[in-house]
Amino acid sequence: MTTHASIEPVDALRRIAFLLERSRAGTYRVKAFRQAADTVLRTPADELRRLADTGTLDQLPGIGKSTEAVVAEALAGKRPAYLVSLEDKSPERLVEGGEKYRAALKGDLHCHSDWSDGGSPIPEMVATAMELGHDYIALTDHSPSLRVANGLSAERLGKQLRLIDKMNEQLTDFRLLKGIEVDILDEGALDQDPKLLDRLDIRVASVHSKLKMPSAPMTRRMVAAIGDPRTNILGHCTGRMIDGERRGKKLRREQSAFDAAAVFAACVEHDVAVEINSRPERCDPPDELIEQAMAAGCLFSIDSDAHAPGQLDFVEYGCERAQRLGVPLERIVDTWPLDRLLEWAKKG
Repeated sequence: MTTHASIEPVDALRRIAFLLERSRAGTYRVKAFRQAADTVLRTPADELRRLADTGTLDQLPGIGKSTEAVVAEALAGKRPAYLVSLEDKSPERLVEGGEKYRAALKGDLHCHSDWSDGGSPIPEMVATAMELGHDYIALTDHSPSLRVANGLSAERLGKQLRLIDKMNEQLTDFRLLKGIEVDILDEGALDQDPKLLDRLDIRVASVHSKLKMPSAPMTRRMVAAIGDPRTNILGHCTGRMIDGERRGKKLRREQSAFDAAAVFAACVEHDVAVEINSRPERCDPPDELIEQAMAAGCLFSIDSDAHAPGQLDFVEYGCERAQRLGVPLERIVDTWPLDRLLEWAKKG
């Protein structure tokens, strides 16, 4: 529901960025408001007000015409007009349906930060997840072979794990899980040092390369990765894109060919969850494969695959599909309490 109550400048800028991300607006638009929020956060309150009173807020780095207006209006005790406009156009829910499943969801096991190809720092992802009511999220930045996504080397992943430890020391009633979206290499091996994988809480294994591989070798590749005792979740299993965009160009991609019965049987055998990837451009797996995985007895994970804080709300799309298709709630691992989830995830 729209509210016109006053708001602090940094909160207004963060809220605008969130709503833009939620609507899949262009990255450049979002970045301006995220950068402005960082600037406001670093600027002493007295200095911020002095600049507003003299009409010179644009002297601050990262403050442009649009963000200056937002800060000035918020400092004047008004709810910024641009924020009000976005809130008026933003639906309370992204999709109708799935409310019961969204209420049951305790976390999100697939999201990215600016350590790989996400758009925001880890603390911003955590803050937004907490605001959305999650008990936990898994930080799952990419692995080294996905260079286009700035995948994490073993050294960088080690640094990230130390940062997560420090952050968790400061968090109350919330847990940031150590995770990775690890590439499934051509022969089914996982693309990261096994000793580092052993230190993680959650491992999402996904195919990102050679997506047009023939069915038989693709099936062997996926089954081999599922059989690795470190694998917890099979990410966006078909690799399809139904409504994507990259660098301003529309992106469509057919789903990969593989023996779904063999893949889902392997998931059941090795206690690996099938991800219901909630990104609207992926919507992966398609409904018929979710039904097949459900009939096979698979576990599931409803994940946002968020690359920005506002995209954490994408889980609503996955929840709508899961509820509509009748996926049993008790078989969705991120509806589980944290202790049960971690016990399951360390099976290997």
